[in-house]
Amino acid sequence: MKEAIVKLLKENKSDFISGEKISELFGVSRTAIWKYINILKDEGYEIESVSRKGYRLISSPDILTYEEIEEWLNTEYIGRKIHYYDTIDSTNIKAKKIAYLEKEGTIVVAESQSKGRGRLGREWQSPKGKGLWMSIILKPKVNPVHVAKVTLIGAAAVNLALEDIGIDSYIKWPNDIVINGKKICGILTEMSSELNMINYVVMGIGINVNLDKKDFSKEILDKGTSLKIEAGKEINRKKLLSTVLNKFEELYTPFTEEEDLSQTIEICRKNSILLEKDIRVINNGKERIGKAIDINDDGNLIVKYENGEIESLLSGEISVRGLEGYV
Repeated sequence: MKEAIVKLLKENKSDFISGEKISELFGVSRTAIWKYINILKDEGYEIESVSRKGYRLISSPDILTYEEIEEWLNTEYIGRKIHYYDTIDSTNIKAKKIAYLEKEGTIVVAESQSKGRGRLGREWQSPKGKGLWMSIILKPKVNPVHVAKVTLIGAAAVNLALEDIGIDSYIKWPNDIVINGKKICGILTEMSSELNMINYVVMGIGINVNLDKKDFSKEILDKGTSLKIEAGKEINRKKLLSTVLNKFEELYTPFTEEEDLSQTIEICRKNSILLEKDIRVINNGKERIGKAIDINDDGNLIVKYENGEIESLLSGEISVRGLEGYV
């Protein structure tokens, strides 16, 4: 009911709507409408109430519900259903619990996470109301060996979304987005599958949007940053979330329908922070030095080592670092 009232008020933002009219539309009492209006006010909606006129929406809070992002959302199915939480342990944990029951494209969004994590079990700090902490439930009809490619689609989508709001960023293969040499986004893709069939894929995307320097631990601040810090201004989280989802569907659809990853690979190559750089490849505790020379059409990173050996790297348990640090 709350959601329906918000939508009605948004559709009639310049006009008052009487409590009587709202109660008739939804088949509930005017007292019930008054209670819902008060709940919305408690959630941060500024609603003007005038006797004999009714209610008018003045402003909406900075929250990531479906009602708040819908106006910018152009997708057919990605993000068309949202499970929204004020606080949660992890959006990936929740998404995996409900994945069998939900349709593809359903997302889980939280204002904060208490157990957010990245690849290889690393902690991901998720302060309340300052980032995009979300997971997308996917059910691609592809062989499980191709799931790593979905991570690249996520990275390319975030890169394009940031470009749309005037922020240049780079992709650190396969799952990080970097600005000025520091990480602003991480992607964690997890899967449930059988031998040759995927049950579901959960893609967690964490973007440091409006975090201040004080929101980072000293260890993280050396290699992490936020869009606000880099752009010098607050970023509209609602518009950014919608744009990421729009870009993701644009790239994901040709992959699932035609196994076409060409646009994603082009974006990853063009905006790679690793290509033509000397890097450290860390795998099972062993480290090798080489040069990143390409990302092939399958999304693998091609590395030429000091001894001349060329290797095609799959994402997974492999970490890639710059010679002097993170990149």
